[in-house]
Amino acid sequence: MDDFGRLPPDDYQLAGQVHHRLRRAHQRASAIFIDLIGDQLLTPTQWGALATLHAEGPLSQNQLGRLTYMDPATTQGVILRLVERTLVERQPDPQDRRRTSVRLTRIGQALVIDLMANAAAAHEQTLAPLSEEERVQFMTLLARLM
Repeated sequence: MDDFGRLPPDDYQLAGQVHHRLRRAHQRASAIFIDLIGDQLLTPTQWGALATLHAEGPLSQNQLGRLTYMDPATTQGVILRLVERTLVERQPDPQDRRRTSVRLTRIGQALVIDLMANAAAAHEQTLAPLSEEERVQFMTLLARLM
């Protein structure tokens, strides 16, 4: 019985559920990314922060979290790990001292530029089982689910 006192359908199969399939696809995509990115310490989430800072320039910690769809605790943890590696630096926002501004260091900027092709290769390998038409359709459908 579920929380509402209903019995699950007799034909319920986990393998056919969207959340299960998305989780499995995410596991596969993450494994491919980690294998191809060329930096074993860099997670897909950390890459998202670095790539966003590269594209947008300095951001408040809050803005970075919103643009990368990370909750505040995750954003803070990612930033701390990137600071430890001297890939980003934090400083008080010059316009609002209550906010923290995050920006790529020169080392971080160079790393992003060096790894862009690897990230693109991970994208391509993740989508490799699909035809070009299926890739476009898949990416369009994913965007609709987001």
